[in-house]
Amino acid sequence: QMDLCIEAFGTSKQKRALNSRRLNAVGNDILNTAVTKAAANIIDAKGVTALIQDMAQDDVQNISIFLPLCNEDADKPENVYKFEDILSPAEYEALRAPAAVFVNITPEEIAKKAEDKSHCSFVLEELKFLPADEKSRDHKSRCLWFLDTLIKFSYLKVIKKKHPMGPECPHIISRKLMKNFTSLTYNNGSVQNLISASMKAKITAYVITLALHINNFQTDLTVLQNDMKLQESRMMDIAKALRLKVSKAKGLPGLENDLNHKLGTLSLPLPVQKASGNQRKRKKMN
Repeated sequence: QMDLCIEAFGTSKQKRALNSRRLNAVGNDILNTAVTKAAANIIDAKGVTALIQDMAQDDVQNISIFLPLCNEDADKPENVYKFEDILSPAEYEALRAPAAVFVNITPEEIAKKAEDKSHCSFVLEELKFLPADEKSRDHKSRCLWFLDTLIKFSYLKVIKKKHPMGPECPHIISRKLMKNFTSLTYNNGSVQNLISASMKAKITAYVITLALHINNFQTDLTVLQNDMKLQESRMMDIAKALRLKVSKAKGLPGLENDLNHKLGTLSLPLPVQKASGNQRKRKKMN
């Protein structure tokens, strides 16, 4: 009815806007029809099963894009994913101040933090086993503080604050989080930082890699999975993309009777990356 009123009594500007909107609507209908027809043709040509396989393969490849830099020719596990590629020297130095809260932490304080759930389970457990050596203790504290911050950052969806992790987070770390672990999106004419599914996968990959450095290149993936609030299948996909060997957590302290936990181990030689071979085979078939 409003459109009819504009046609009969509207100004020239209103009539032009109405015609433009109608043309856009027609254009959208034509586009939707074309897309639907194209999708139907693809389904007819390839079949639903082949398309599902393609999507699964693409998902594995998408994960691989967001992994830390991998040195396949490494002579030691610590050189496969180098620590400096996770935290630069400047970033590592900036963690000294905020991580000091962990260096001299007492068992009573750890118990209080566990009660308050102020840190993730992985960090709370590792705080119980800080090395006695001052340098090693400081190093592990910095790693745990950054890992905890990464996991908390992954819970956010749209980043609205300039310093989303609070004033205690060093500026260089805040910049790293925003630059490396968010995607830019447009909403209501403004640019926003978003933690998309792919960015969540990237954060998870870096969390696992850092946990491997903390735990002598073997870590409990199930604990990290629960901290990251992920499905097991997604966690296993990322772990395998990182070239980890996955096994059950039989015999670990506190987990002797729990075979539902999965261990991820980074060891040499690295398992063969199967995804790329499947992709090459599929391209030949096309």
